[in-house]
Amino acid sequence: MHLLGRFELVVDGERVCLPRGAQRLLAFLGIRNGLPVNRTAAAEQLWPESRRQRAAANLRQALWHVRRSTDRPVVETATEHLRLSPVVVVDLCRSLDSAHRADPAADEWLAGSLARDLLPDWGEEWLVPERQRWEQVRLHTLEAIARRLITAGAHLAALEAALTAIAIDPVRESAHCTVIAVHLAQGNTGSALRHYQQYRGLLHRELGVLPSPRMTKLLSSAHAHPVTLG
Repeated sequence: MHLLGRFELVVDGERVCLPRGAQRLLAFLGIRNGLPVNRTAAAEQLWPESRRQRAAANLRQALWHVRRSTDRPVVETATEHLRLSPVVVVDLCRSLDSAHRADPAADEWLAGSLARDLLPDWGEEWLVPERQRWEQVRLHTLEAIARRLITAGAHLAALEAALTAIAIDPVRESAHCTVIAVHLAQGNTGSALRHYQQYRGLLHRELGVLPSPRMTKLLSSAHAHPVTLG
C-alpha cells in the first residue's frame, strides 16, 4: 500500500480501485504499522462530523468495500479492534523502519521515499500529527544520509539529499550546513560561500535573524585565514 505521494493499494501487481471511505480506513490503519485500533475510535476519527451511529455505519460500509475489492486479506476484523493484515506492506512504515535502522545500503532507496509527502492531497485532521512526525523523520534522516554520502565521497548524491531536506524546510540551518559541507568536501569554497550568502539573505527576509556562529565557523574553517561572513 502506498501512502507517500498518493494513496494506492496494489494486489498482485494490479491497482485496486476503492471509494474514498475505504481508502481513508486503509490509510488510517496503515499509518499505525499493524497496531490494533478500536472500531468506535476509528469511526469517530475517520468521520468526526457524523453522529456515532452514522460513523459506525460508514465504517461498516468501508470494510465491505475493502472485502469485496479483493480476495486477499487486507483488514483483520475478528474482534472489536481492527488492524491491517501483516501481509500488507506499507511504504510509509517500510521507510520509517529503514530510517531508524540507519542502514547505508538502503540510503539511495530511502532518500527517494523521503522526498515524498504523506498523502499531500488529503485534508483529514488525523493526518496532521502523522505528517509532523514524518517531516521530522525525513529531515533528520536526509541529513544523516547526506553526511554518510560525504564520507563515502558520493558528493552529488549527498547534495541531492541535503537539498531535498531544504525543500521540506527552507529555513532549517542544519540542512544548509550540510550543503555547505558538500561544497567544501569538493573544494568548492566559492560555491559554499555563495550558498551561505543566499541562506543569510533568506533568514534576514523571513525571520529577521542571522545564521548561527556554528555555520559561520564551518565556512571560516575552510580558509587558511578565517574570513568575516557577517
